[in-house]
Amino acid sequence: MKNLERSECGSRPGPKRKSVRVARTRIGKGVFARRSYPASAMVGEITGKIVDDADYGSDYCFDIGDGLYLEPVPPFRFVNHCCEPNCEFDYHQYSDQPGEEPRKRVYLFALRDIKKGEELSIDYNWSTTYAIPCRCQAPSCRGWVVSQDSIDELVQQ
Repeated sequence: MKNLERSECGSRPGPKRKSVRVARTRIGKGVFARRSYPASAMVGEITGKIVDDADYGSDYCFDIGDGLYLEPVPPFRFVNHCCEPNCEFDYHQYSDQPGEEPRKRVYLFALRDIKKGEELSIDYNWSTTYAIPCRCQAPSCRGWVVSQDSIDELVQQ
């Protein structure tokens, strides 16, 4: 997880949708870089509806802590899982105006250098409850979309 400082994202950060595109992949839709990103760069803001319900879940939602979930909108709604991801998401409390109540904002960051045209991916880190077979084809694929810490538990079931 990254610590995002206000100075890193300007006075009003927002999605960098023009720097990514949604396209078909062998497993459905995915998000692709329209330009290169250096490691640690902010790729964009993941926007959508914040859901305050500890029991909420969907195929696309992000757990952002404190019982809150983000139901993302395109393009970042379609970031696929990979056991060797090139991105990660992090959230930051941010106020648009001085004195305004801060709100959680979620950003996608490059874990390594990303080339133009490369598909963006994150590790979903799901619990064994939600595990499904993985089709990422990474050399170190766990075989399941599940957190690395939970793989032994899943295999023993």
